[in-house]
Amino acid sequence: MTGVLGEAFLSRLIDFALEKLISADAINFVVGKKLSSDLVDDAELKQLDNHDVKEWFNSLQDALYTAGDLLDRVCTKAATQKDTFLGKIFNSEDSQMVDEIERVVGRIEDLEKSKGKLGLEKISASSFSWKTPSTSLVRGNVYGREDDQKALIKMLNDNNEHHLSVISIVGIGGVGKTTLAQWLYNNAELMEGFNRKAWVCVSENFNIVETTKNIVKEISTNTQDLDSFNSIQDALKKELSEKKFFVVLDDVWSNDHHQWKDFLAPFQYGVKGSTILLTTREKDVGSVVQTNYHPHYLNPLSEDYCWSVFAANASFPESNGRPRFEEIGKTIPRKCNGLPLAAETLGCLCRRHDAEEWEKILRSDIWEFSTNESKIIPALLISYFHLPAHLKPCFVHCALFPKDYLFDKDELILLWMAEDLLRLPNGGESSRAEKRKRGESSRPKKNNRGESLEEVGCKCFEELTSRLFFKPASYGIGRYVMHDLLHDLAIFLARDFYCRIQELGEQEEMKVLSSHSSFVTFTTWKLMSSNHKSL
Repeated sequence: MTGVLGEAFLSRLIDFALEKLISADAINFVVGKKLSSDLVDDAELKQLDNHDVKEWFNSLQDALYTAGDLLDRVCTKAATQKDTFLGKIFNSEDSQMVDEIERVVGRIEDLEKSKGKLGLEKISASSFSWKTPSTSLVRGNVYGREDDQKALIKMLNDNNEHHLSVISIVGIGGVGKTTLAQWLYNNAELMEGFNRKAWVCVSENFNIVETTKNIVKEISTNTQDLDSFNSIQDALKKELSEKKFFVVLDDVWSNDHHQWKDFLAPFQYGVKGSTILLTTREKDVGSVVQTNYHPHYLNPLSEDYCWSVFAANASFPESNGRPRFEEIGKTIPRKCNGLPLAAETLGCLCRRHDAEEWEKILRSDIWEFSTNESKIIPALLISYFHLPAHLKPCFVHCALFPKDYLFDKDELILLWMAEDLLRLPNGGESSRAEKRKRGESSRPKKNNRGESLEEVGCKCFEELTSRLFFKPASYGIGRYVMHDLLHDLAIFLARDFYCRIQELGEQEEMKVLSSHSSFVTFTTWKLMSSNHKSL
């Protein structure tokens, strides 16, 4: 549960105790406040390709789980005793618990001291960009997108009655949004009626000044004296006035309404048919940008088209067109689950290798490759790193479910509540804290907005759905599914701390570090939430 450490777990650990009137000094004693979230963010990134950092990170997570258990025990006793229980603990009347606290504090302090040897720095994960900025140049052929191309062409033609329209191509990482936008941008027949064109890769950090300046540079040869935001916007206004323009903003993440309102000011001066095309992983971005908004959702490719992408990147059949290679190669794209970037990655790995190496790649898990070898790993990881802190543990919790599981929203929310993963915004309490203070027969406490934990859980689920971590199932009314590679991502992030046990089929080994487990029977699915250190 990697992200829980970086932001959610540390802050939740501290808030958890404060909710039960434990002093800040006591919290400092347990966790030391030595490990900032920025430092842990850096460890999250580096542990992907650095075994020593991974070991350090696992040790830190285990120590924090232990600290959390201790605080839970302290708070339980404090809630059931009239006297201040903390005073008794720290006066060593409960020597066993004091010894346990001292040991876990010692572990955390040792880990803090060793961070320098690992080169860990206080760098926020949000400042990292996982890929080279995109350009408008098309790389290779576009496979299996004929229906999507027709739909986008129709959207463009239908926009001719509006002064400014926004089209967004929405899909998970690696599904081919940028490739489709490049095809559209370079279609000479479609672009014939546009007077101005621009392509800008926005990426994670939406800086409206830099983005506006980059658009001006794309459409104007006169970029002198652009030394203020006012001069930049004025220059863009002049270039777009009475013109029909087509602007692509690739890899958009921001849904800040105020930023977009300021950014769009110069775009109101074009003529009918002017269009902004976005590529994004989030459903809600386009509707924030413009009221006249048309989303197009990009689905995974078929297995046959994934094979075409794989073959093109594996130089097949030009260099390896032999029956044995084709037999193995047509099996490999099944691992891609419809993501062309995954097919491209595996194809590049198979290039110039013999059949034995192809078989090794077939047997390998995509997550076993380094981030340098596999571009699909960072493409999916970046979606996780962009989740708000309170959503990260909710997503990783899904590692406890089997692949292809039909999620019931209400059931999942109750499980999140049972795991104490939900919090009431605006100073509200976690579910576990509520139960201790109100008693089981009391109604759940609500926050300043009158929201219960169930309502908070509903918002969490809807936000994960808007970010495409869940999508409505094509079968099963009111049920949701998770893409196989996103489920693999949850398992990858959960690592040794989560374990799923199945009645039939392949069994996972219960690790020493396992703190959460689930049991899957043949006819039903049952979650057994447990922490082995508390048993």
